[in-house]
Amino acid sequence: MIYLDNAATSFPKPEGVYKRVDDVLRRISGSPGRASHRMAVEADRVVFSAREAVARVINAKDASRVAFTKNATEAVNIAIKGLLKPGDHLVTTSFEHNSVAKTAGWVEQCGVEVSRVRPDSSGFVDPTDVVKAIRKNTKLVSIVHASNVFGSIQPVEEIGRLCRVMGVIFMADGAQTVGAVPVDIEAMNIDILAATGHKALFGPQGTGFLYVREGIEPVPLISGGTGELDTVLEMPERLESGTMNTPGIGGLNAGADFVLGVSVEKIRAFEESLVEALIEGLGAVKGVRILGTKDAGKRASLVAFNIDGVKPYDAGQRLDNDFGILVRTGAHCAPDAHREAGTHPEGAVRVSPGYFNTVTDIEEFIKAVGTIAKRG
Repeated sequence: MIYLDNAATSFPKPEGVYKRVDDVLRRISGSPGRASHRMAVEADRVVFSAREAVARVINAKDASRVAFTKNATEAVNIAIKGLLKPGDHLVTTSFEHNSVAKTAGWVEQCGVEVSRVRPDSSGFVDPTDVVKAIRKNTKLVSIVHASNVFGSIQPVEEIGRLCRVMGVIFMADGAQTVGAVPVDIEAMNIDILAATGHKALFGPQGTGFLYVREGIEPVPLISGGTGELDTVLEMPERLESGTMNTPGIGGLNAGADFVLGVSVEKIRAFEESLVEALIEGLGAVKGVRILGTKDAGKRASLVAFNIDGVKPYDAGQRLDNDFGILVRTGAHCAPDAHREAGTHPEGAVRVSPGYFNTVTDIEEFIKAVGTIAKRG
């Protein structure tokens, strides 16, 4: 089996992730923030250590501004629903993942004004177009760091700088980048960062986080289920109601430690080389059409494409059944992006190599696509 669906969930995980989840379940298993006995205190340490590790990955000076969530979608919902009220204005793009697109639609129905900036043909948004969309009542600008369809890495540093100058809160959706592409919230002028734990941070599913800069306090999405009075809670506990996924957070800690040990820069360089080989190989297959830029240096580690005469779902099934290669097909939870790409409603085939893939995996994949394209 060749797994090439890391943009959905990374596989395999570093061995330390499996061991840490098992250790927390077997040896600790207490509820953090719920008691003073030894297992609860040890559970507190698990969460604290993971918070510190995640903060180091994104260069957050204050780890207490990192709140754990069950995924990036929850993090996005906390930020958008917790900050915007009727009469406010949100600027986003027309190619966001549904986590942002659907949440933006929800607040729009509640009286929030929403402007959606369109990308160019390669899936990149122009920072000047973002600025033009900002109004006097603009409260938040939310941009995906890297599109999960086009793969395009957006100029978030420039967008963040412009938002900072204009006094507008800037949020980046780092689901496809944190752990695989350098993310520095200070250098990039990011006020809020939503990300998942189960992709490039190598954590288990059911983990994610929301970084919120000091001075920005979104209203909690969920209340109650805490060890203290809700009225006195501060970050991060005020956004972490209920018993936390301590084993998963422990696994996320191990994944983040792995990333820090290898370095994001090294991971990025390796994955970029695989993407370059993918683009070159797919480009040589007759009938294959790649979505987005062909510059691997401007892409996250994913390539979406279609084969003339073959539906994406059918291509994915044949890759799995005939060649043992696992990819994702369809709209990738981003139908708006496929509308922009002209591939809605069927979507595309998406191949996404990770740090544990090899050049041989890519070569086998290209051969398989070539066979499918010939057969039609």
